[in-house]
Amino acid sequence: MCGITGIYALKNEANLNFANANAALETLALRGPDGNGIFNHSKTILCHARLSIIDTSTAASQPFTDASGRYTIVFNGEIFNYAELKKELKGKYSFRSTGDTEVLLYQFIEFGAACLNKLNGFFAFVVFDNVTNDLFIARDRYGIKPLLIYLDEEKLIFASEMKAVMAWGIQKEIDKASLTQYLQFNYIPGPHSIFNKVKKLEPGFFLEVKDNAVYKQQYYKLSLNTKSETIGYEAAQKKLIELLDDSVQKRLISDVPLGSFLSGGIDSSVVVALATKYTKQLNTFSIGFKDEPMFDETEYANLVARKFNTNHTVFSLTNEDLYANLHAVLDYIDEPFADSSALNVHILSMHTRKHVTVALSGDGADEMLGGYNKHSALLRASEQGVFNSLLAASSPLFNALPKSRNSKLGNIFRQIEKFSEGINLPKDERYWKWASFLPEEDALGLTIAGNKEEYMVRKKFLLRKLSPQSGMNEAFLTDMEMVLQNDMLVKVDLMSMANSLEVRVPFLDYRVVDFLFSLPVEYKIDASGRKKILRDAFRNILPNELYTRKKQGFEVPLLKWFRTELKSTITDDLLSEKFLKKQGVFHPEKVNLIVKRLFSNNPGDSATHIWNLIVFQNWWKKVNGVK
Repeated sequence: MCGITGIYALKNEANLNFANANAALETLALRGPDGNGIFNHSKTILCHARLSIIDTSTAASQPFTDASGRYTIVFNGEIFNYAELKKELKGKYSFRSTGDTEVLLYQFIEFGAACLNKLNGFFAFVVFDNVTNDLFIARDRYGIKPLLIYLDEEKLIFASEMKAVMAWGIQKEIDKASLTQYLQFNYIPGPHSIFNKVKKLEPGFFLEVKDNAVYKQQYYKLSLNTKSETIGYEAAQKKLIELLDDSVQKRLISDVPLGSFLSGGIDSSVVVALATKYTKQLNTFSIGFKDEPMFDETEYANLVARKFNTNHTVFSLTNEDLYANLHAVLDYIDEPFADSSALNVHILSMHTRKHVTVALSGDGADEMLGGYNKHSALLRASEQGVFNSLLAASSPLFNALPKSRNSKLGNIFRQIEKFSEGINLPKDERYWKWASFLPEEDALGLTIAGNKEEYMVRKKFLLRKLSPQSGMNEAFLTDMEMVLQNDMLVKVDLMSMANSLEVRVPFLDYRVVDFLFSLPVEYKIDASGRKKILRDAFRNILPNELYTRKKQGFEVPLLKWFRTELKSTITDDLLSEKFLKKQGVFHPEKVNLIVKRLFSNNPGDSATHIWNLIVFQNWWKKVNGVK
């Protein structure tokens, strides 16, 4: 696990500035606190910041050049089947390290791009051939590891984080369509970024630079396996256990202390149950909330920890602890990203890093198996019935009800209104509405000189799998491409790396993912519940209490902070009419309407919208050097 960045000259006169290389590498210091290195060539500069996990010796330091001196690699990630891949190369190459970086390089030398389909892990890597001057760049199947690309006529820049891209000196023109989508979703769907000329290399793709021309190709595509004969439900449970067991076992490879997050939910509990088969006493970590007992799940995490005899640590937090870390999160975000639960992940990662360097997590299961409220709503909306018809007809009546995420009744009214509005829409528009936080018309109207035409093109592409004939599996596929890749994985990578912690995700072993998308939807979700096959497969393994509890989602107390500690930041600084007019990005009168609702008796989702704007404004000030 590391940070990588570099530059490639597409024209000989391109300026490969070594000072910029040092500045870019410095921005990745938290991703790689154990050392760094720079490879310098007339055509390229490759930089690497190292977090030592497998083979912590200097023999595995990067940039890593093969024995012939021809090929050099910089690599962020882990290849969990590297021992098997190394055996394939036995006798052909002489290895000087015991880690996965050298194996990956020789796999590429031997097989070229074909090696990508053999890799089990997460990765973003770059290989330079100093004989042909070719450059090869690849990203893992699901986008677990980030990789940004800046391209103009003179140069190509790559980096693990946007702050490193900016350090090379780039045009920082805001992509207006990206900004609109950010306002809607709290994140920016790839392959686009907040800047026009910076793109995210799509998961499952690689780039090649040959003769100063750039080519992009897809090597892996996530799709529904509709041709295979359906496996029986009991056999599918057994197969899922086998695949997850092997995935977890592979992800326990480490030369440094390792543990696992444990929330008390099914997903992380499954990971812990399997991991304890292969380690004497697994380190597990949870966070609890002293001030919010309704959202505290440590009781269930403790049950799992006791059952599997883990070395369990609970970090019990107050709202003051959360607020104390707020600015650290804002400062590390280098592209607008407003999922407020990033605060929880940051604190959990910070405390976990004091004990271990690697942690397993249960990410990915919700998107593949229908774990969200949205999925239950989509399933219910697809059914014909009197209840749905009544809700659809009553939609205008819910507008007058008080709605808020911060009260039980207000949240119920909020959810009913959103559901009733969505029933009347086609499947693709319904998904779009329920995946959004800010309505489309509001997001399009909030910015000055937006780009609606490009926004609509991107929307159509993101919803391409959804049609009147599509089912829940197509919704899960859309979630994988939108929510998982651009929200959940970004959040975990960004906040864990801010604390020099590697997080591994067993549910995203490609064998597990491909298997789950070969199964019929009724194995995953129906009227009886969500994540059916996972719950049933591990029913005799996990504590029974996990099956009788209700799923709780913790809400960061944004509304409280906005009305107290952060009130002056909102009204006198970031969202003041004076600053908004000077900035020229948003319509001040429309922002003021959201602020006015925030301080009303019916705040609705305004706290979420205000947080979205605060994150952007804080980012905009940093990028533009505004105090």
